[in-house]
Amino acid sequence: MSIPASASPKPATETLRPAIPALAWIPRLLRGRSRRRRVPWIPICIIVVMVSMALFAPLLAPYSPIDQTLRDKLIPPFWVAGGGVDHILGTDAFGRDMLSRLIYGARVSLIVAALALTAGGGVGLVIGIVSGYFGGAVDNALMRLVDAAFTFPAILFALLLAVTMGQGLGTLVLAISLLLWASFARVIRGEVLSLKQRDFVALAKVRGCSSARIMLTHILPNVLNTFMVLVTLNIGVVIIAEASLSFLGAGIPPPTPTWGLMVSDGRGRIAEAWWVSLIPGIAITLLVLSVNVFGDWLRDRLDPRLRQL
Repeated sequence: MSIPASASPKPATETLRPAIPALAWIPRLLRGRSRRRRVPWIPICIIVVMVSMALFAPLLAPYSPIDQTLRDKLIPPFWVAGGGVDHILGTDAFGRDMLSRLIYGARVSLIVAALALTAGGGVGLVIGIVSGYFGGAVDNALMRLVDAAFTFPAILFALLLAVTMGQGLGTLVLAISLLLWASFARVIRGEVLSLKQRDFVALAKVRGCSSARIMLTHILPNVLNTFMVLVTLNIGVVIIAEASLSFLGAGIPPPTPTWGLMVSDGRGRIAEAWWVSLIPGIAITLLVLSVNVFGDWLRDRLDPRLRQL
């Protein structure tokens, strides 16, 4: 008995063909979710919290960061036996509230980072553009200055400035700025060396544009992405430098609270009052790690070569 043509089974390819468009959205959805997972939300939240603490320190701090109350000295945090909710993070050897000093210390650290990166990064940006664009003798002279800047021991140089100029915010910002500009200049110079070979720079020269106009209107906008990535990656470096100099006594003098100075205040009481050094140390670690992770993510987002991977 013959089977009718209409009842013959369909090929496997024809039966699977309608299911392919229905499932084609799954890889696109998974790719979209993986991209969203790459956004470092936890570091971004930590950075936002730290910046908010610095901006609204007078509103958030429950006590004055410098007023001393000796009868309340070395109170442990609230989760330790002997602690209380009056001082959530405890007090130091002078009875000062740790939470209030931590909040005001964030303001000092971020102010130093902003000023030092603006000054040192700006100088490095200008020197890198000028050196890479002109080349020749100008490039050789400026790069020798960069090499000389890298030879100075960073901490020793900052200590010498603190001894000669005295402690203070200006000395601290100047010391860190003099240590940052060389790294900015070297990276920006490398970008300019490749940019000045591009066609738009050659066309600008043919049209008779001056060197200053080419650097401002054609070179500078194309290196700003690299500059912003360098700024984010060096925020952690500045915070560590400020904390180290404050720890060594070459930063902002007491009683102004800084995280490095708070770590230094508690180094002699680690056994009996560990929270005096540990809590600001954790704050430094969290902020530096968060800024570095965010800087790496920002570099991947702004670099077109990495964005296509």
